[in-house]
Amino acid sequence: MRKRALVTGAGGFIGHHMVKYLKAEGHWVRGADLKPPEYEETAADEFELLDLRRWENCVGATRDVDEVYNLAADMGGIGYITAYHADIARNNILINAHMLEAAHVNGVERYFFSSSACVYPQYRQRSADVAPLAEDDAYPAEPEEGYGWEKLYAEKLCQYYGEEGKLETRVARFHNIYGPLGTYEGGREKAPAAISRKIALVQDGDEIEVWGDGQQTRSFTYVADCVEGIDRIMHSEYRHPINLGTDRLISVSDLVDLVARIANKTIRKRFDATKPQGVRGRNSDNGKLREVLAWEPQTPLEEGMRETYLWIESELARAGRIPELAAGAGQQA
Repeated sequence: MRKRALVTGAGGFIGHHMVKYLKAEGHWVRGADLKPPEYEETAADEFELLDLRRWENCVGATRDVDEVYNLAADMGGIGYITAYHADIARNNILINAHMLEAAHVNGVERYFFSSSACVYPQYRQRSADVAPLAEDDAYPAEPEEGYGWEKLYAEKLCQYYGEEGKLETRVARFHNIYGPLGTYEGGREKAPAAISRKIALVQDGDEIEVWGDGQQTRSFTYVADCVEGIDRIMHSEYRHPINLGTDRLISVSDLVDLVARIANKTIRKRFDATKPQGVRGRNSDNGKLREVLAWEPQTPLEEGMRETYLWIESELARAGRIPELAAGAGQQA
């Protein structure tokens, strides 16, 4: 059935991919964000430049739509989210509180909220060989400062709106989403994009800086799997927060090695333990995801990182920033 959907954060990485996915499924889509997409034109039927921290803009954005995919957030990589706790918490609380109420006032049928694995307690993530995090592990709470706390609070808001019959809500906890068309420099980029940029910009045999000691571990989820998962979760009957990620754990050092192989380069690593590296280890327990959806993300990390690296390399080459030999090496990989 053709739906009228609103995607907030539609100028950002996941939101832009979500718009494309919903359009491919045949829906009418309105996008809303502070800015248009950076790397290609939006596929949205309408795109509105709006500051969703403001109540009246949320009311306008949610008019005449059946579904809301709230992907708008002030966020970034570990360097950014550890440096701006006050700004991130204030901005996102305003967005999320106003969007929920506006969707309720305008009679939206169903509302999706993009939460994060940053809600999980730091006391469960102190080992690189971390046990996968199940949804019930979020409490007793000790999320990451700023970004993690505001995501956990917004999850509770969604719960309250659902329990009181105001709005049918769905919540997914994202685990490190990566892929093409995402930020790869400027301070808000995440590890897969930052590593890809660094390797693309050096010659075979050169050195790159790696934040931390490289032994911190994560799981990473390709963006195409993420948007498919959002759609599946949105239209499921599961009303509680659920992990959306892969359960393959990899160290940051090994991720560098993987990208270097894709680029067909030998890379030396200079570790900088003074830089932010977040929790020691984090992995997704996909038991509930498999139980609820009979599905989980399918894209192998090697395949997803290849697509990500080659896109970032092509962007840098287009900007004239890659030496000729480095540009050629990645294309031959």
